[in-house]
Amino acid sequence: MNLPNKLTLSRLILTAVFVVCFYIPWANTVSVALLVFGAASITDYYDGKIARARNIVTNFGKLFDPLADKILIAAAFVLLSADQNIPEAARMPAWITIVILSREFFVTGIRLVAAGQGAVLAAERLGKHKMLWQILTVIYFMMRQASNEPIWSFTHAAFTANPEVERMVAAALVYFTTLLTLVSGFSYFWKNRQLFNDA
Repeated sequence: MNLPNKLTLSRLILTAVFVVCFYIPWANTVSVALLVFGAASITDYYDGKIARARNIVTNFGKLFDPLADKILIAAAFVLLSADQNIPEAARMPAWITIVILSREFFVTGIRLVAAGQGAVLAAERLGKHKMLWQILTVIYFMMRQASNEPIWSFTHAAFTANPEVERMVAAALVYFTTLLTLVSGFSYFWKNRQLFNDA
């Protein structure tokens, strides 16, 4: 297995570690989970970069790279929406998580249709931008909570000095990411609409 695909698989493993870290009852639960999430996110950048630089793009990578992204992001948004240890005001809105997951299932469905027709669809540039903003949104919400823990306590003032501004920043980030998620999903469908000519 080549290096980019190993990085993709490592992202799946790190996602499992990320979820486990979220439920370990220690003083730095979210802080450690944030570090693991950051490491997993970095693999997303480097697996694609190395694959393109070495011209070793494979069908495995085309399938599992976006799949690993989806699993990582889905895990993060679900945890940020559902974890009862996070104060309700600081949780990810549940409807945002539903929109994110719906888009990912929708795109996965398109890939399954393509696979049934003998084609493997690679991730698009807009989808990569969407992934970046989803990662930034997750990091922001996790930092907001981690700032209450010892490791990241030095950032606490940034989230509490002006609560109204902080809420506006969080809302703007969430709405922009959600819009980009929807636009990228529609774009993916439109560019591959020929797959549904038999509808």
